[in-house]
Amino acid sequence: MAQTFPQSPADAICNALTVDVEDYFQVQAFADIISRDDWDKLPRRVDANTERLLDIFSAAGVKGTFFTLGWVAERFPTLIRRIVADGHELASHGYEHRRADGQTPAEFRADVARTKKILEDAGGAPVRGYRAATFSIGARNWWAYEILALEGYTYSSSVFPIAHDLYGAPDSPRAPFRKEGTSLLEIPLTTVRYLGRNLPCAGGGYFRLLPYGFSRWAMRRVNRVDGMPCIFYMHPWEIDPDQPRQTAAGLKSRLRHYTNLGKTEDRLKRLLRDFTWGRMDAAYAHFLRP
Repeated sequence: MAQTFPQSPADAICNALTVDVEDYFQVQAFADIISRDDWDKLPRRVDANTERLLDIFSAAGVKGTFFTLGWVAERFPTLIRRIVADGHELASHGYEHRRADGQTPAEFRADVARTKKILEDAGGAPVRGYRAATFSIGARNWWAYEILALEGYTYSSSVFPIAHDLYGAPDSPRAPFRKEGTSLLEIPLTTVRYLGRNLPCAGGGYFRLLPYGFSRWAMRRVNRVDGMPCIFYMHPWEIDPDQPRQTAAGLKSRLRHYTNLGKTEDRLKRLLRDFTWGRMDAAYAHFLRP
């Protein structure tokens, strides 16, 4: 059942700044052309790109939540320690970017338990949040919430209430909700309700593909009209226009992945100035209290 927020002035609303910490070769768009067996053979850029994001956040005086792959944490424990030392929230993105709806319950439980331990051992901080790869929790696998709760997670941010060819649960609530039978809080990715439709405005490819003015308008509308925080998400590779190009990928995948990479950093800095930002556990503290 969806829950409502206590009303507060739009300018006082703390929005959630989030990063999905994965490398350019680990994205769903390239899953059919890059084998997981080859990941360790490819040039890694996630550490330098994430360090750059940490520098940008530090200069702006903002904190965020880093949904991190266990695969990345194993190879870059120093990066994980910096995320925590800088005051950001460390959260789970699964071990190696496998879709949650492509796993059995047993496989999913092993994955989220393994990743939580890797992250907590590397960062020395509790991991309470989870984001499924490619927003892959929905009607096919609501059972995932019970497993996450059993493994010590308190919230998920894995549902995108839109229609999309790779993900989406358009009939799901736009506000935080708990499925019957579980204590776990789902915090859906942000959409703006306009002309009877949910329009995505949570960042990612939409932030790069659409003019910045749309993101600013839509997020302000969610703050002012709905009285809700917004979630913004991005990936470290989105500020890296020099990353290796995957020429074997399909045209749609290449357009989604590479469009406006050179503009993302400046847009991000503008976004950080235009809104108030914090960690997921700060923006949604009202719902995460015991």
